[in-house]
Amino acid sequence: MTPDLALKRLVHFFENISPESVRVELPTVYAPQARFKDPFNDVNGHEAISAIFAHMFEQVEQPRFVVTGTVLQGQQAFLTWDFLFTMKRFSRTPQCIKGATHLVFGADGAVTLHRDYWDAAEELYEKLPVLGALMRWLKRAARR
Repeated sequence: MTPDLALKRLVHFFENISPESVRVELPTVYAPQARFKDPFNDVNGHEAISAIFAHMFEQVEQPRFVVTGTVLQGQQAFLTWDFLFTMKRFSRTPQCIKGATHLVFGADGAVTLHRDYWDAAEELYEKLPVLGALMRWLKRAARR
């Protein structure tokens, strides 16, 4: 599979993610020992990556990724995205986390590295009750 087709397949996977698609499609999109790293996780393999997505579906309602940009160079790609959701346990206000992902594709088109970059403090912690107030205060204090 060409890197271009692999990238299109991955974008489709994320923009249509569901518990069923994770179960069925994830093993066709990611290499068996793929590495997945984000601000909270650093794991390898289908089972561990699937567990991260299962946890996401447990914590949030109506999760949806919108890929806003892609850059492909050889076997590597960079995505920018918006993650839209509402928290189950806190505010029911719709939320949006903006982030980016670095990807490396194997020769077969499967993802061997998936590394997410996003600011957990600004995009998540500041939006939580109590902790958000503290994070906003710290941010203001650091600017002085």
